[in-house]
Amino acid sequence: MDPTPESETLARLRADLQAYAARWPDEAATVGHFIALLDELPSSPFHRERLEGHFTGSAWLVDRSGERVLLTHHRKLGRWLQLGGHADGDVDLANVALKEAEEESGLRDLTLQPGVFDLDRHWIPARGDVPAHWHYDVRFVVRAGRDEAFVVSDESLALAWRDVRELRADPASDESVQRMSRKWLADAPR
Repeated sequence: MDPTPESETLARLRADLQAYAARWPDEAATVGHFIALLDELPSSPFHRERLEGHFTGSAWLVDRSGERVLLTHHRKLGRWLQLGGHADGDVDLANVALKEAEEESGLRDLTLQPGVFDLDRHWIPARGDVPAHWHYDVRFVVRAGRDEAFVVSDESLALAWRDVRELRADPASDESVQRMSRKWLADAPR
């Protein structure tokens, strides 16, 4: 029996998580949380309605030079973060990251680099009738094309291209943005 495209995508996600653990051994506990959630299939960890926690996909959207990253001043969280969002049933989190980058920035001609760039398990506070819950955010590098003229979506208060070196050193930056900046500057391909 041939594997389904979904099972191939899930196998690729598992392999990417294992490769990430090998590359970043100090993050093994974090990777363990992600693999445990993946092992909970078919409990719908790719749907936001699963309030015990669910997968999200994000984009570390860098310019062509690799020197700047596009961040959103997140409307609901009030912080400067990478672009991203809920999987809404899509098990291809790389595709989720690319789609969210396009939707939230208005940019076209974006390209996705293979492999997981970063993982972040973070607590989302209760909002309205949605109780507090965990996001298991799988982050991918997305590269901008020639056009860097973004459009601010309804999900953002603002967007801005920020120098990655400045983000790494800025104590006001979100800890995960600082971590991604360090990773990017340490060994990301330009």
